[in-house]
Amino acid sequence: MIKIIFIWFLRILAAVILLQTLYFKFTADPQSVELFTTLGMEPWGRIGTGIAELVAALLLLIPRSTLLGALMGLGLMSGAIFFHLTKLGINFGGDVILFAYAVITFCCCLALIIIHRKNIHQLIKLKI
Repeated sequence: MIKIIFIWFLRILAAVILLQTLYFKFTADPQSVELFTTLGMEPWGRIGTGIAELVAALLLLIPRSTLLGALMGLGLMSGAIFFHLTKLGINFGGDVILFAYAVITFCCCLALIIIHRKNIHQLIKLKI
C-alpha cells in the first residue's frame, strides 16, 4: 500500500509541475518568451515543449502509460536542466524555481522509470 501511494505521489507531483508550467508557455508569459528567445527557440520551442509536456503529464497519470510518460518527462527535464546549466543559468530572471521544478520533475520521472523498469519490454514491443 505504501508503495502504491509513493508511486502516485511521484506521478502526481511530476504531472502537476509539468501542467502548471503550461499556462506560462501557452499564454506567452514574458518570462517564458524571454527564456525561449534566449535559447533561439521562440515561439516554436515554447509551444512544442508545452505540447510535449502536456502529453508527458497525461501519460504519467494513466497507470498503463506511466513508464512512457516518465521517459518523456525525463528527456524533457534533461533538456531543461542542460539549458539552465549551459545557457540560462540556474537563477534565470532572478527565479531559481524553474530550475528547481526541472530537477524535482527529473527525479520523480527517474524514480518512476526505475520502479517500472521491468515493463520496458512492453514499450519495445509497441508497433506504432
